[in-house]
This record gives sequence, C-alpha cells and structure tokens, in this order.
Amino acid sequence: MDSTALTVIGVLIGILIFGIKSGIGCGFSNINTREILIIGGSYFFLAFLFGIVADHINLDALEKLSEMGMEVHVFLSLLLIGAGIYTQKKWNSGKDVSRHTFLVLSMPCPVCLGALALSCMLLSANLNLSGIKIGFLVGTAFFTSVVFSSFLFRMGKVRMGITPETLGSAMLMLGIFYLSGAMLIPAYMQTKQMNIASTGGEETAIFPLLICGVIALAGFLLENIKRSDQ
Repeated sequence: MDSTALTVIGVLIGILIFGIKSGIGCGFSNINTREILIIGGSYFFLAFLFGIVADHINLDALEKLSEMGMEVHVFLSLLLIGAGIYTQKKWNSGKDVSRHTFLVLSMPCPVCLGALALSCMLLSANLNLSGIKIGFLVGTAFFTSVVFSSFLFRMGKVRMGITPETLGSAMLMLGIFYLSGAMLIPAYMQTKQMNIASTGGEETAIFPLLICGVIALAGFLLENIKRSDQ
C-alpha cells in the first residue's frame, strides 16, 4: 500500500473518531434533528473553508500552534470533566442541562479544528485535487460521520432508556482519557529521547502509577454507567 492510500485511510479514521465524539454529545443530549444538522453543517463549513486556504496555510504558524497542543488538551479535559460532573449533578437534582452541556463535547474545539486543517493539508499534498474539492470531500465526510453517529446514539438512547447522566459519564471518561494522554505522552517521549532504561528510577516509575490510576478511574466510571442504565 502506497503512502497516498495510507494518508487517505489515516485521515478517514481521524474524521470518524472526531465525528463519533460529536455524535455522542448530540445523540445523548436533548436536542432536535435540526440542531444536529446544524452541528454537522458547522463541521462541513469549516472543512470547506480550510480546504480553500489549505495551500496558503503557513506551516511555521501551524507548528507553533501545535506546540500548544498539550495545554489545549489539558484545558479541554478539565472542561469535559467539569461539564460531565455538572450534567450528572443537575440530572440527579431533577434538571436536564444536557441541551447546553453537550456543546462542550460536540461543537468544534481547537483539537477538532486542528484535525480539520491537518486533514485538508495532508489530502491537498497527496491528491491532485483543488482546495475546493478537498474541502468539500473532508466536509462531507465530517458531516456524514457526525450526523450518522448522532442518530445511531439517539436510537440507542431511546431503546436502552439512557438518561443525561450517561452523557455526563461519557464526558467524564473522555475528559480523563484526554488528561491521561496529556500526562503519559510527554513523559513517554521524554523517556525515549533520553534513552533511559527501565531501571525503577523516578522518571520511569511514574508510568505504572499513572496507568493504574487511569484503569481505576475507568473502572469507576464504567460501574457508574452500569448503575445509571439499570
């Protein structure tokens, strides 16, 4: 398989992941079909815009922006955790706020915008297509992924009797996943760069603790979801 095909497959997988992330928020919240289409349409419009300017994006500026990726990651993870706790707390007190808090999960965030720009740039560099066509293709893929996954999760919500508390649990899980990634990835990269062997030193000993913590938190949240579905 050549590099072009691998690039296209990688872009499609990335689009699918971000589309499902948005679909979880739309599908588990109390919004109507028109609003789901608006969310999907926002991704289409942004992708189309990035496609048009893909050939003119300053790579140096994009690299500087990517250096802030971990800080943005941590901010988004804390925002998701806070919104998840708030959604569950309000639902348990008899109020459904998922119509508002789902935006933290579904609306285009800096990470999603970076993925849109990178998708358009990669496809523009590997496919012999104009920026307008690249933007249209990426936008259509994002729109389809968001809308299809939203209706899929909505069907599951109706059949399984899922409440906004589950949306809160999903936000918590994704927030903790983002936060664990922000902690583990830099530590791993630093260890690789320094070529440190696993000898039980302070820098390498942190990995088992972080992994155990993530597993424990994931187990707690899964149990919470099971209880809310019963």
